[in-house]
Amino acid sequence: MAKQELDALQSLETLRHSASHIMAQAILRLYPGSKLGIGPAIKDGFYYDIDASKPVTEEDLPRIEEEMQKIVNADFPFSREEISKDKAIALFQKMGQPFKVELLKDIDADKVNIYKQGEFEDLCRGPHIPSTKLLKAFKLLSVSGAYWRGNEKNAMLTRIYGTAFDNPKSLREYLTMLEEAKKRDHRKLGKELDLFSFHEEGPGLPFWKPKGLMLKSLLIEFMREQHVQRGYVEIETPTMLRDILWKKSGHWDNYRENMFFTEKDEENYAIKPMNCPGGLLVYQEEMHSYKEMPLKIAEFGKVHRFERSGVLQGLFRVRGFTQDDAHIFATPETLQKSVIEVIELVDFIYKAFGFEYSVELSTRPEKSMGSEEQWEIATKGLRNALDFLKIDYQINEGDGAFYGPKIDFHLKDAIGRTHQCGTIQLDMNFPERFDLNYIGEDGKEHRVIMLHRAIYGSIERFTGILIEHFAGKFPLWLSPVQVSILPVSDKFNDYALEIEKLLKKEKIRINSDFSSEKLGYKIRKAQMEKTPYMLIVGEKEVEAKTVSIRHREKGDGGNLKCEQFIAQILEENKNRS
Repeated sequence: MAKQELDALQSLETLRHSASHIMAQAILRLYPGSKLGIGPAIKDGFYYDIDASKPVTEEDLPRIEEEMQKIVNADFPFSREEISKDKAIALFQKMGQPFKVELLKDIDADKVNIYKQGEFEDLCRGPHIPSTKLLKAFKLLSVSGAYWRGNEKNAMLTRIYGTAFDNPKSLREYLTMLEEAKKRDHRKLGKELDLFSFHEEGPGLPFWKPKGLMLKSLLIEFMREQHVQRGYVEIETPTMLRDILWKKSGHWDNYRENMFFTEKDEENYAIKPMNCPGGLLVYQEEMHSYKEMPLKIAEFGKVHRFERSGVLQGLFRVRGFTQDDAHIFATPETLQKSVIEVIELVDFIYKAFGFEYSVELSTRPEKSMGSEEQWEIATKGLRNALDFLKIDYQINEGDGAFYGPKIDFHLKDAIGRTHQCGTIQLDMNFPERFDLNYIGEDGKEHRVIMLHRAIYGSIERFTGILIEHFAGKFPLWLSPVQVSILPVSDKFNDYALEIEKLLKKEKIRINSDFSSEKLGYKIRKAQMEKTPYMLIVGEKEVEAKTVSIRHREKGDGGNLKCEQFIAQILEENKNRS
C-alpha cells in the first residue's frame, strides 16, 4: 500500500498504537504467561506495560524486535469485534489477564471492542492499521518500571518503550536525534560542568552549585531587565501559608495530593504549589482604579509540588522550582493590549536564546466555569491579540483550563524537539473566589480581568532545556564563566592577576588557572568546561602587555591589548550575540 493510502487510512498515532499491539503479541510469544497492562501511543512512540513471566531487560529488545518483524511479515489483518462486557471479562479471565479484567470492570458500557491480529486478542477502543505488514519502520528503545495505573500501591510492571514511523528515513532521523539528545542530556552535562546536583536527602530538589546558580541568576536578571522596561512591579510572597488560603483558592479540594503540609500551634500550613493566591492577597490590600490597568505584578516565586519518584527527571521534573510568574490585572478595554504586550515579551525572550516556537490557542472545555458570554469575550481577547500580531496559531478546541482560555508557546530546540514553556491564561475563577474588583471610569466597582503569565515557566526546567539546546556551550552573555586566564607557568601569575583585576572591574566573569599543570592540559580543561574565551599569558604577552586569545570554537584569535579584548567582550555581551 502506498504511503498516501496509508495516510488516508490512519494517522501516525494509529500506526504507533498498532505497533504496541504487535509488540505485546511478540512478548506473549517469547514470554508465555505474561500479564498485559495498557499499551498506548504517546508522543514520538508507544509503550506497553507488562508483568513479564521472566525479567525483560534492554538486552532482550533485539530479540523482541525480531519476533515483531515475523508478525509484520505474516501480514495479519487487524480485525475488530464488538462483544458484551460480561463476555469480554470471561474471555480475559480464561486468558489469565487480570489487568484487562480490572479495566473491563471499570468500563461503564454494555459492549466493548476486541481487536485481533493472528492469535493475539486485546481490549482496545482502536482504531488500528489494516494489517501488520504496514508497520515498516519501528524500533524498541528502552525498558523501565511503572506502577500499574500510576499508583505506587499497585504492582510494579515492566514498561517497554518503542517508536514507529511510516517510513525508514523518518525513523533513521529520529534515532539520530536521540543519539544527539544523549550527548546533550542536561543531567550528564550538568554534572560535567558542575552546575547542579541531586541528593537522596532531598529527592527532586536540585542543589545549585556556584556556576549553576550564576546561570539561574542570569536568567532572572535578564527577565527583570525586561520587566523594568515594560512596566512590571515585582513582589515576593511567603513560601508557606495557612490552609484557609488554600481552601479559598480551591487548591485544598482539587490539588491537595500534590502539596506539602505542616502543622504548628494547632494551625495547618501548606507550602505553596503556586504563587497566585499569595499575589491575590497583595492585590486585595487596596482598591485599584481603571487608571492603573493593566497592572502587571511579577514574582520569581519558589514553589513545591509532590511529584512521584518515578516521574522525577533531572531539572525537567522536580519537586521544588522557581516560576517566573506574573499576574496581570486588566479591564475589558485593556485586555487585548495586555495580551499583545505579553506575546511581544515572549517573542523577545525566546529569540534571545535562538528559539523558534509555535503557538496554540485553547478554548472552552466541556467542564468549565463562567457564562458563554464571558468565555466569548475572553477567547476573543486572546484571539484578537494573536491576529493583530499576525501570528500563526493552532486552535485546540475544548483544551482550555476550566477557568478560562489560554495561549501556549512551544519551543523548538536545536535538535528539533519541542517543549511547552510559556503560557498566557485568562482566569475567570480567582477574581470570583477572591472578589477582585477595580473602580471603573463610572466610579463603580467592576470585576477585574486576570491573566496568568509565565515565559520560562519553571526556571529549573528552562535551564535544563538551555543546557541541551546549547549542548552546554552557552553564548558569552549566559556563560557562568566567560573567560579563563591561563598563565603558561607560575612566573607569569602576577601578570595574570593584573589581567584578572581589569576583567573583574568590568564585571566579566573569569576563572584563573594557577595550577602547575602544563598549558596543553589547562587548555583542554577549559575547553571541556566549555568556556567561551581563554586568555593565554606567557613571556611574549608580558613584554608586549597583550593577551593571546583562544576561542572555544574558532581556536587561535591572535593577540590584543587587554583593553581591546575587554571592549570586544563588553560589546558581545551587550548584543547578546
